[in-house]
Amino acid sequence: MHGTRTSLRFPLGRDEDIYGFGLDFQRVRQNGSILRLHVDHWGGRPGRTHAPVPFWVSSRGYGVLVDSARYLDVWVGTSLRRDAPDPPPLLDRNRDRNWQAQPSSDSLDVLVPAPGVDVLVFGGPTPLDAVRRFVLYTGGGCLPPRWGLGFTHRTPTSYTAAQVLAEVEEFERRGFPLDFVGLEPGWQSHSYPCSFEWDPERFPEPQGFLTALHGKGVRANLWLNPYVRPGSTLHAELAPYAGSHCVWNGIVPDYEIAAAREIFTGHLDRHAVSLGVAGFKIDEVDGFDSWLWPDTATFPSGLDAEQIRQTYGLRIQRLVDDLYRAHDRRTYGLVRASNAGASRLPFVLYNDHYSHPDFVRALCNSSFCGVLWTPEVRESRTGEEWLRRMQTVCFSPLAMLNAWSSGTRPWSFPEVEEQVREVMLLRLQLQPYLYTAFARYRFEGVPPVRAMPLVEGFATVADAAVRRRFLDDQFVVGDALLVAPLFAGQKKRSVLLPEGDWFDFVTGARVGGGEVVEVGSDTLPVFVRDGALVPLMLPRLHTPAAGERFALEVRHYGRRPGSYRLYDDDGETFAYERGERTWTTLRVERDGDAWRGVVDGPEPPRIASIRFRFMTPP
Repeated sequence: MHGTRTSLRFPLGRDEDIYGFGLDFQRVRQNGSILRLHVDHWGGRPGRTHAPVPFWVSSRGYGVLVDSARYLDVWVGTSLRRDAPDPPPLLDRNRDRNWQAQPSSDSLDVLVPAPGVDVLVFGGPTPLDAVRRFVLYTGGGCLPPRWGLGFTHRTPTSYTAAQVLAEVEEFERRGFPLDFVGLEPGWQSHSYPCSFEWDPERFPEPQGFLTALHGKGVRANLWLNPYVRPGSTLHAELAPYAGSHCVWNGIVPDYEIAAAREIFTGHLDRHAVSLGVAGFKIDEVDGFDSWLWPDTATFPSGLDAEQIRQTYGLRIQRLVDDLYRAHDRRTYGLVRASNAGASRLPFVLYNDHYSHPDFVRALCNSSFCGVLWTPEVRESRTGEEWLRRMQTVCFSPLAMLNAWSSGTRPWSFPEVEEQVREVMLLRLQLQPYLYTAFARYRFEGVPPVRAMPLVEGFATVADAAVRRRFLDDQFVVGDALLVAPLFAGQKKRSVLLPEGDWFDFVTGARVGGGEVVEVGSDTLPVFVRDGALVPLMLPRLHTPAAGERFALEVRHYGRRPGSYRLYDDDGETFAYERGERTWTTLRVERDGDAWRGVVDGPEPPRIASIRFRFMTPP
């Protein structure tokens, strides 16, 4: 103890790698980092990020959660103690080229600005097991509705109802898939701060607009930030429950108070959810310091400004999730700030940063801390960049084109239009596979997208120095698909394949195994584990409607027999939590010199037929 602060020290081995501490855009391996875990719009300062989750996982197979909603300071192997049992070697800078200004220490240190804290340790034996146990401890992962795993497009800020409907029709006419469309601040009569009411000029008949949209097989997601405009119908009701400071002249309701939550959710229900709105994009709950409340602010719940800052995005996610649960409808949306305990909440993080490599790095890091991230597509300088970004986003937790400012469309670059259409249709085809991956997230705690240290066969392939080269630019979706994004300007790239054989997703040909391979820019950089089964729908423009049945193609890759547990439920309600769900085992086995597909267990209620396809030549 240090007065009103608590100091924690954890042993750190010389060969031990540390991952986690939230959504990091700069690095995956955290050894050598000094962090201030602080909810913020990411601006390059270590630890200040959209989701500064105080959880880390070790390459030795354990995880640690410091259960505190405070700004935590962290030193990962940088604090050298006089009494350290395993100090770094003493070197002479004048004579030894191996001398380092920051030698590695044998401890990970955390400073908590509170007189005491709960610390939870999650066992392995593998890093994935530690993450899985952490996710289950916080309630399991979210299971989105089926439509949430389709493709989404956010229209320009001031679009009218007629323009949105015309845009949806253009997607359909050109053969591009679309499942939900996002309306930006212009849907409201006022924003920054918000009125939370439809603009009567742009959307004169909200119910009619939403009904017409749903008739085209598309749902609506509405942008909001939580700061309430003076003069709006909500302002007078929520003012008694607001903090001492404003954001853009709007009050900041304290949603730790049940009455405030009831007022706000009641308003959202009447003006959006009961009309058919499928979800929300929760913006501006992260920072910057220049427009959010200062740490001197006070709130009527008694929590201080620091605690509210660290948990505000988390609280609003819970508020919206509770509202949809009351309707027995699943939702899937976007949020700009989160923290520990978010895994069960149906929201995906995003931000205003726009580096493709950094987006992939954040996607890898998200898998260590129980949050989801989308490497959204907004605009590009060239058709090549457009295609590369699309190839990445279509293998992420939420496939989004965010055109609120740029006005770009999937067909904005005609030279790659057909390739973009193919990868977007592939996103829809992969839905049975993705949906099952999210079901495992929900029930088993296994992240649907995983960084390489959480992948079987990676920890023992090559040496540590080689493995570290591939920590931040390749990842695995589900158990079988390894995605190695190409970036604009790359004619080829290296991929480190874990142990075992891996095969090209498109052709079924063997690529390699347990080694570094080179792939060219003319390929879809996706590889499949030996013996894997990948269930696909046939190409289509919308996810199946409630009660609709669809055919399934099950692809088998490689030369080994394999099995796969396929998940199914109604895709829209919480009936699965009441036991209305099925797990069906799909198997491929040898039948003489040929392969044979077998279906075991209950028949999936949504599957009309199952056909096996054997991708790898004998």
